[in-house]
Order: sequence, then C-alpha cells, then structure tokens
Amino acid sequence: MAQSDDEDDYMKMVFDDTPKEPKYETSIQRAARKRKEAEARSRQKTKAEREAEAEAAREAALATALPEDNKGFKMMAKFGFKQGGTLGKSENARKEPIQIVVKDDKSGIGLESEKKRKIRETFEHARKAAKREKEEEGDFLEERKQKQKERRAEKDLDNAQRTAERLFDKDAEEKGTATVEETPPERISVFWRSRVRRRIEQQREKQQQRELDNSLSSRLPMLAHDDEDDDNDTKTALGQDVAPFYTTLENDLENDDSELADFEALPVLERLHKTLVFLRDTYKYCLYCGYQYPDVAMDGCPGITEEDHD
Repeated sequence: MAQSDDEDDYMKMVFDDTPKEPKYETSIQRAARKRKEAEARSRQKTKAEREAEAEAAREAALATALPEDNKGFKMMAKFGFKQGGTLGKSENARKEPIQIVVKDDKSGIGLESEKKRKIRETFEHARKAAKREKEEEGDFLEERKQKQKERRAEKDLDNAQRTAERLFDKDAEEKGTATVEETPPERISVFWRSRVRRRIEQQREKQQQRELDNSLSSRLPMLAHDDEDDDNDTKTALGQDVAPFYTTLENDLENDDSELADFEALPVLERLHKTLVFLRDTYKYCLYCGYQYPDVAMDGCPGITEEDHD
C-alpha cells in the first residue's frame, strides 16, 4: 500500500534540542555579566600583551592609507600625488612608507650598528683564519709531497750512478780499455763522478787512520835499532812510519773539482734527469725499464721519467 504525500517523513525530521537563550536578561545574569566586565577592566595587562596590542595598532595604522580629507594628503595632492602612486617625478620611487624599527632597549643610538660591525669583523676574522689554516695545511702537504719526491729522486739517482759505473766497467772489459779503478776521477763523467770520489775519500780516510796509528806506535818505547838500511817491511814490522801521515792530506787538497761542485749544486731532480739522459745517450739504457736496448731508438721504452712508466 503506497503512502500518501500528506504523511510525514520521519526520516527527514529535524529535532532542535539546543536550548535557546532567554529573550530577556534576568537581574542575576546582568549582575554576573557586569561583574565579569569589571574584572576584565580592572585586570592589569602584562608587558607582552601591551607590546602585542601596540604592534597590532601600529601595523594597522601603517596598513591604512591616508584618507583624502587628511591635511597631509591634501598637501601632497597639490604636488601631484595620487592615491597608490609615488612621491616625486620618478616612477621607480618608493610607494610604501619606510618600516619603523622600534628601539626597546636603553643602549645608545648606533650601538646596534656597532654590534653588527663587530659580528661581521669576527666572522671575517674567522673566515680568514680558516682560509689561512687551509692554505698552510695545503702548503704543508705540498712541502711533504715535494720532500718525498726528492727522497725518491735521490734513491733513483744513486741507482742511476751505480748503473753507469757498472756499464762503464762492462764497456771497458769489452774494448780492453781502463776500468773505473784504473781511470783518474777527473776523466770520469761528471754525472756519476761523485760516487767514485766518495769511494776514494773513504779509502783516504782509512789510509790516514792507518798512518796516524803507525805514527803513534812508532813513538812507543822499543828496543834501539839504528839500522838505516832496513826496508819498508822491516819498518812496518817494527812499528815505524813508512811515510808521514800527512801525505794523504796534501794529496786531498790538490784534488779540487769545480765541475763536480757545480753539478752537485743543482737540485736533485735536475741531476737525476741529466743522469738518466746520459744513460740513454751513452749506453742506450733505461733505468725504469731495467734494460739496455740494442739501438738508439730504444723502441718499447715509454719515456725518460718514472711517471712515463706508470
């Protein structure tokens, strides 16, 4: 059976249970309201609340344009000012007033700028100090890297000079010429002459020490022996001097090698490069390949330096 249109639809009915305020205020309600208003008026606002209200009022005033009946607006209008425009002839001039910065402390005028200046100086000083420390660290690392490179070059130079001496003896045996021991130091190549000079100096130091020991032993008490015809073996057996101990010192002073001194004054990397070139040109030998090539072309060798062989 179909429902009629006149019947109420209970599913769509709205029941308003919200209590409605009385139309008229009773005496009790009025007394309570006045008491609350009096308490609100008598309560002292905190500093934060007063500052917030002042800030809100200031922002509201700044956000409000001057009314056209304002005396200041009328004065500016005489000079061509229009609402929303700029002052003066320039179209790029300021359209909004300069923001107000409230000074809420007791410090003098300009102290804030001084504080900012000191802060900027502190940051600038810290930045420069960090930059200087970084540069010093970079210089230290670069210096350490350079020293390691020089130590490695000194080791390679010693190996190159030893190799040059060995190849010189090998070439002398094949050609039947004088070996290193039989060749005067001044006739040896300056690139590895220092190695021979050091060995000669060591031998001379040992000889000097032996001659000094013999000179001292010859002054010890011993049996009288006046035979002047004794040979050197007899004198040596008796502890007598065969030659004065200063003989080797005189010989050492005679050997002045300016060419070698000039070469030793060069940086170690330059000395190494010159010695490597000498080995290649003279003996067709590459130190880092460790091989003596059959011809001058030295096919297969990547280069002179160690970096070329990496």
